[in-house]
Amino acid sequence: MESTLQAMDWAVIALYFVGIGLIAWWSGRNQSDTSDYFLAGRNAGFFAIGASIFTSNIGSEHIVGLAGQGASTGMAMAHWELHAWVMILLAYVFVPFYYKSGVYTIPEFLEKRFNAKSRWLLSLVSLVAYVFTKVSVTVYAGALVFQVLMPDTFGSPEAAFWVGAFMTVILTGLYTVFGGMKAVLYTSAPQAIILIFGSFLITAYGLSRLGGWNELVSLASANADQFALWRPLSDPDFPWLGVLIASPIIGIWYWCTDQYIVQRTLTAANLTQARKGALFGGLLKVTPVLIFLIPGLIGWALHQKGLIQIPLKEIITAAGVEQVINGDMVFPTLVTELLPVGIRGLIVASMLAALMSSLASLFNSSASLFTVDIYEKLRPGMPSKHYVTAGRIATTVVVGAGMLWIPVMKLVAGGGLYQYLQSVQGYLAPPIAAVFLLGVMWKRVNAQGAAWGLGLGFVLGMAKLTVQTFFGTAENKISDPAFLAAIGDYNWLYATGVLFAISVVIIVVVSLLTPPPTEAQTKGLTYSSMKDDDDGDLKASWDTGNKILSGLIAVLVLGLYLYFSFWLG
Repeated sequence: MESTLQAMDWAVIALYFVGIGLIAWWSGRNQSDTSDYFLAGRNAGFFAIGASIFTSNIGSEHIVGLAGQGASTGMAMAHWELHAWVMILLAYVFVPFYYKSGVYTIPEFLEKRFNAKSRWLLSLVSLVAYVFTKVSVTVYAGALVFQVLMPDTFGSPEAAFWVGAFMTVILTGLYTVFGGMKAVLYTSAPQAIILIFGSFLITAYGLSRLGGWNELVSLASANADQFALWRPLSDPDFPWLGVLIASPIIGIWYWCTDQYIVQRTLTAANLTQARKGALFGGLLKVTPVLIFLIPGLIGWALHQKGLIQIPLKEIITAAGVEQVINGDMVFPTLVTELLPVGIRGLIVASMLAALMSSLASLFNSSASLFTVDIYEKLRPGMPSKHYVTAGRIATTVVVGAGMLWIPVMKLVAGGGLYQYLQSVQGYLAPPIAAVFLLGVMWKRVNAQGAAWGLGLGFVLGMAKLTVQTFFGTAENKISDPAFLAAIGDYNWLYATGVLFAISVVIIVVVSLLTPPPTEAQTKGLTYSSMKDDDDGDLKASWDTGNKILSGLIAVLVLGLYLYFSFWLG
């Protein structure tokens, strides 16, 4: 199979790279202190913040993985993409704590609320999680696109995979290392526009080839069990109760406490802009269901009608070996089969935009976590330029670690990428979400409770992930002893809820068995104390614009839930 990219496509891609490079160079000039490098000088407006939140979240694992989930499981993963409502919680409850405390990182806030031990724990857990989930999954998904679109450009599909993986990681690492947070913010707006426009074109071309929306609904209705938004409790993968339990826990952790996302709000010029930026990001977050999941469904429908051919893969079921659609190949195949020359190059550029923006945000967040939360503690009192250099070196190390993990990721990502990512995050999220929720809402929670909750919760989550990897009843897994196989097979959605409940119990019990924090230790760091001490700034920052954005998000999320709850009849 020869390359599907023509000269005009390459010209569009080249123009994209030149444009992004110039923006990154211009925005990264004359950065000498940590405020500039990590938080863009704390002078960003809501549009740049919201666009950066969106493009940081939407990486190639979303475009590739989410389209694949649309083709294989329909709307089951839509709950994770309707987390726009969580952004209201971020803007209304959490942003004021982070912004008014003047922190650079979220673990730094945890130290203010609890102690240094909690900060170290969260920083280390976050760095490990970034390397082994976000970097590897994002790069793997992007490399798959190169493998499909340029199978013989570099000699073979396998070579195209590795060239794509290494090239995008290195280029993204370079512009993040030299540009810092300003490069991330200033490149986010054009990337968000390209990303949404490119994905919309896929949807439009796909529906045109298929015969319209009604044809898609008709085909999906004939397979309602496979594509429904809500599944029965007997469903082995997505029982509705498990979804209701796990999805909010993962959403609150990711959108309200993860440095990778929340760091963008800390770049704001003021609290009003920080809150509005979070809400604008939430408004953009409503779109992935329509521009990523739906194209996956369209790809499945086109394949069913014989209009396109999506590569198949073998899976082992109770009935034996079956051939099914390789979901992670759906989006690249749609680009190959549907789009004309030139437009195809634009879509590849949008893929690169998603990949590079997501990785850039991740690299900068990792540098911030290492420099501010770890290195500065080990070597205090150094000049700002020294810490910026340390941050750049840390970014380079994260880039290298992510590249080293790619071969392993290639082996373990045999299932759907997006589902894999969410399941791993389901084991990381519970203790962190529990500590932050209890910490800001209840002043009786103390440092000992937070540290024990984070530490034990993380160990239990990794234990479940390890057992799940090696033990179970499926072929090629260890089924003896039976209790480990049962733990390995236990549904990851319910496991997320169990881990959250255990973390809450640990935090509460340890806090009640140890001395309470003093008033000085919680002043301005819990919801009640912040409201009591408000000088009017908190209330004024929740202005009419923020209220309108919140209402709009709520209406759109509710509307999508209502429509897709009944769309298959």
